[in-house]
Amino acid sequence: MTDASEPPLRRLTEREKVLRAFVRDGRLVSIPAKPKKRELLLSFILEQSFPEDRGYEEREVNQRLGLLHPDVAALRRYLVDAGLMTREAGIYRRSTPPAPLPADDGG
Repeated sequence: MTDASEPPLRRLTEREKVLRAFVRDGRLVSIPAKPKKRELLLSFILEQSFPEDRGYEEREVNQRLGLLHPDVAALRRYLVDAGLMTREAGIYRRSTPPAPLPADDGG
């Protein structure tokens, strides 16, 4: 029996389930083999590693991705293949703008 004062439990989204399964202490414990699960992680990787909308040299991309997982080449490839980043002349850039910051309501 549940206490009426407790809010009802909500189900986790697929993305939340995948993050819970594959991310520990802000690092990827492994890269999912299933493309659908991997794609759910890519937006997390993009936001964690590349918050600014600017060009990143490959060396910096590798350093940033290395903080999440040692297989930086795979992560780079997945981000580009998914269309979340572009690569031109060795410079990587977000394809999608960063999520907007919450508006300041003046309060």
